[in-house]
Amino acid sequence: MKNQLKFRFVFLAIISVLSIFNGSQDLYAQKKAKKNKLRLKVEYIKIMNGEIYLNIKTTAKIKKQNLKVSNIDLTIYNELDDEKIKVGKTSTNREGESKFVFQNIDLIKPDSTNTYNITIAFKGNEIYKKATKRISFKNADINAKLITKDSINYITATLIDTSTHSPVIGESLNVQVQRLFMPLQIGEEFNNTDENGTILVPVEEGIPGVDGNLIFEVVLYDNDDFGTVKALINTQIGISIVDESTFDQRTMWSPRNKTPLFLLIFPNILIFGIWGLLIYLLINLFKITKS
Repeated sequence: MKNQLKFRFVFLAIISVLSIFNGSQDLYAQKKAKKNKLRLKVEYIKIMNGEIYLNIKTTAKIKKQNLKVSNIDLTIYNELDDEKIKVGKTSTNREGESKFVFQNIDLIKPDSTNTYNITIAFKGNEIYKKATKRISFKNADINAKLITKDSINYITATLIDTSTHSPVIGESLNVQVQRLFMPLQIGEEFNNTDENGTILVPVEEGIPGVDGNLIFEVVLYDNDDFGTVKALINTQIGISIVDESTFDQRTMWSPRNKTPLFLLIFPNILIFGIWGLLIYLLINLFKITKS
């Protein structure tokens, strides 16, 4: 009897030691598991008389595939000398994107060279390593308007470095008309600013617009110094067309809240009719079983 008790005790002790060893091995393996590297892409965008924001995208290469990463918490800092000042926080959506809007550009401070230094930081989690992205930009304005010379319409725009209040020379500005899917470019492919930081682009006649409305965009794209800066000009110089969109009508290709009435009425009649018949049969079966 004593030998059996000793054997049982030794057996249980061995099982306990093995369980502890396996548990420690699993814990060690989890700690040693390789985390994925998170990639941050950040763009600074300024809309004249509109929003100033960071367009942030997060991706990761997993199993040789580039995937968008959602629900990533990011912290935005303003770097000033050797100090990091927290500006705010944001999270990526299901598409791995986030738009962080600066409520007031004056809330962040430039360094001695009038350059704004911003750091976007991810502290890491159980799946992804911590990651940071630093961008730098200066503040610039685009002053744009529509003018008419000799019965010809022109878009004129001046690019100004606001830190020095001086024109920016030799930078390319795009002039385009807003469209539903893709802007319509007008003028030359490259419109470089002159010694006054100005461009002058003729507007061709015959551009259609709803009720004659045309919205022109003057854009400095992804510049190394100033990021992306955009100015909008609302005009009434287009050829008037009638908006024939059926978006607000009850058609087959409308959104769900504009479903044609017959598609709402007849399917519901069929559904209620089938359920009514089933309930009628169940009631009769119940009566039969009771009789």
